Amino acid sequence: MAKLALLATQRSTRAARSYRCSLGQCRWTSTLKRKVFEKPSSFNTSAPYYITTPIFYVNDAPHIGHLYSMVLADVLKRWQQLHGVQAFLSTGTDEHGLKVQQAAEKKGVKPEELCNINSAKFKLMARMADISVDYFIRTTDPVHKKAVSTAWLHLKEKLKDGLGLYEGTHKGWYSVADETFVPDDMVQPGKEPQTGKNIKVSKETGSTVEWIEEKTWFFPMIEYKMRLLAFYDKNPRWIQPKSKMAEVRSWVEKNLSDLAVTRPRSRLEWGVRDPTDDSQTIYVWVDALINYLTNAGYGSRWTNASQNMEPWPANVHVVGKDILRFHAVYLPALLMALDLPLPKQILCHNHWIMGGRKMSKSAGNVVDPILALQRWEPDALRYYLMSEGCRRKDMNYSNQLVAHVYVKQLQANLGNLYYRVAKPKVTNAWRVSNAVEMYAAGGFEGMSDQAKDEPAYAELRPELKRVTAAFSFNMHNCDLQSAVKEIRYLLQNTNRYITEVQPWTLVQQRDPESQKRMNWIIFNCAEALRIAGILLQPIMPNKAAELLDGLGVIPARRTAEFAFLGRDDNYGTALTPETPPRRLKKWDALFPPVPDPEASPSNLIPEDMKAKVKKQTKNKMNQLAAVLAMEERETGSERDQRMGRVEGAS
Repeated sequence: MAKLALLATQRSTRAARSYRCSLGQCRWTSTLKRKVFEKPSSFNTSAPYYITTPIFYVNDAPHIGHLYSMVLADVLKRWQQLHGVQAFLSTGTDEHGLKVQQAAEKKGVKPEELCNINSAKFKLMARMADISVDYFIRTTDPVHKKAVSTAWLHLKEKLKDGLGLYEGTHKGWYSVADETFVPDDMVQPGKEPQTGKNIKVSKETGSTVEWIEEKTWFFPMIEYKMRLLAFYDKNPRWIQPKSKMAEVRSWVEKNLSDLAVTRPRSRLEWGVRDPTDDSQTIYVWVDALINYLTNAGYGSRWTNASQNMEPWPANVHVVGKDILRFHAVYLPALLMALDLPLPKQILCHNHWIMGGRKMSKSAGNVVDPILALQRWEPDALRYYLMSEGCRRKDMNYSNQLVAHVYVKQLQANLGNLYYRVAKPKVTNAWRVSNAVEMYAAGGFEGMSDQAKDEPAYAELRPELKRVTAAFSFNMHNCDLQSAVKEIRYLLQNTNRYITEVQPWTLVQQRDPESQKRMNWIIFNCAEALRIAGILLQPIMPNKAAELLDGLGVIPARRTAEFAFLGRDDNYGTALTPETPPRRLKKWDALFPPVPDPEASPSNLIPEDMKAKVKKQTKNKMNQLAAVLAMEERETGSERDQRMGRVEGAS
C-alpha cells in the first residue's frame, strides 16, 4: 500500500502526482483480481457538451416517464460540468399535430390554450425537480417555425432529383395516437375496449389505426437506406444499449419505406404550414425533430455546416423506447439530406410501469410527477429514478418502492453514516477536522505496516481507491443505475467498517497510538463521505451540497478532480452554523422521516437477521445499515466478477 501521509510542505505536489487520474487516466484496482483498469478521459473542455431530452407532447399533463427523461439528461449534463465542461441541456414541448388538435376540440378550447396550460406544467415539473434547463423550446415559438421552414425549403428545393421531397398520394393505415402511418404487416385485428367493436390496431403499440388515402409530400427514405446502414455499421455503439441498435438496424433492413411528411390542411389545421403549398401541413414529427437544431441556432444563427454550429451536433439524445425509430432512423436521414452532422449518441431508456402494467389513465395507475415531487423531496426522487432506472427492462414505480429506497439507501446508508462520522454521539469524541489535519501533517505514517497485523483497519482502502474510476466508467457509458450502485457499495462497506473497527472504544484511550488509530478510522470514513458527496452532486445537487457543507468541503474542492482518496487535506469543520429547531435523530441528519409507516427500519430488516444485528447495535438505523452491509458482502463476488469483466472490456 502506498504511503498514506504527505508532508505538509510537499502535499500539493505529491498529491497531484500520486492521484493524477481525473482528467488524464482513471485507475482503480479490483478487490478480487487486483488488476488495474485504465481508460482515457472522455472530457473535452474545449467544446460545449449538448444533451437533449425529447420534447414532450402537450395533449395531456406530464407523467413520471417525462420526469425520468429530464432527470437522466440533467444528471449527465451536471456530470460534464463537474469536470469543467461547458454543458447545455435542451428540453421543451411538442405542441402541433392531430392529437393536440383533437384533445383541444374535446375540451372545448383552442389548441393554443391547451398548449399554454400543459406546457406550463412541464416547466413547473422541471423547476420543481431542479432540472438545469438551458433551452426550453415550444414548437409554437416563431423561431422554431422559422427553423422548420428553412429545413423544409432545403429538402424541397435544394437537393438533387430523387434525394429531396416529391409529391404523391399516400394510402395506408394511420395511427392518430402515434402520429404515424403503420405498414400493412404491422397491423392486426383488435377490439375497442369500451364497445367491443372490431377495429384495426398497430402490432407495435396497440393503438387504433384507420385507413387513409390523401395527397401528400414524401421524403425518399429508401434513397438513404444504404447510408443509414453504413452509418450503423461504422458506429455500432451509436445507440445505447446495443440491443436497441440491433432492433433499429433490423427494422431499416426489412421495413423502411418512403415517409409521408405532410398532412392535408383540411384534416390537420394545427401545425407548421408548407411555405410553398398552403394546402399542406408539415408532419408533426418532422416539425418536432428540427427542435434540436433550433435550440442550437439553426435557421437564426446558421443554416449550413460551413458556419459555426455550436453546440450542434448533440452529444447525447435521451429518448424513450417508443420514439427510438424517429430519432434513430428519420432524424439521421433528414440530417443527411440537410448535409449536417449527426448526433454523437442516442441513449434509449425503457418505460416506467406500475403493478407490472403500463401506466394509463383508463387503468388508473398514472403517476403524477408533480405530486410525487411534493410527496418526496426532489433530490430523493431524483436518486430513486437514477438508482432504479434500467436500460434493459421496464421499471416499476410505487410509493412503497420509493420509501424503501429512501429509508435503506438514503437514511440508513448515507444519512446515518454521516451522523455517525461527523456528529458522534459522545460530545467531542472525535472531530473530522482533527483527523484531516493529522493526515495533512503526515501523522498516519506507518499505518500501512500496522495494518498487516490488523487488516480490518485497512479494509476500506481498496474501495476508496477504486470507487471514482468505477463510477466514472459507468457514467461514461450512460449506465447511471450501475454508477449509483458503486456509491451504495462504498457507503455500505463504510458502515460495516466503522462498526467492525469501533473507533468509540479508542476515545478514552489518550495515548498517542490509540488517538492515531481513531483518527485514521475517522479519516477513512470521512473520505468515503466526501468522495460520495462529490460524485452524488449531479444526482442530488442539494443534498450533496448539504453533506459537503457539513463536512466543511469548500466549493472550490467539489469538482471531479478532488473525488479521490487523499486529494483534499483541508476540511472537517462545517461551513454553516447549525441551529436545529429540535433534537435530531440520527437518520434525520440529511433526510427527514418518511411518510410511509411501512418503511420503518424495523419493518425493513428481515426476520432471520434481526437477532444477529441486534447483538451489534441497539439503534434500529444502525441495524438496517448492518443488514445492507451483509447483503452487499453476500453479493460481493458477483460484483468482483462484474468489475473483472469491465477490466477486460477496456
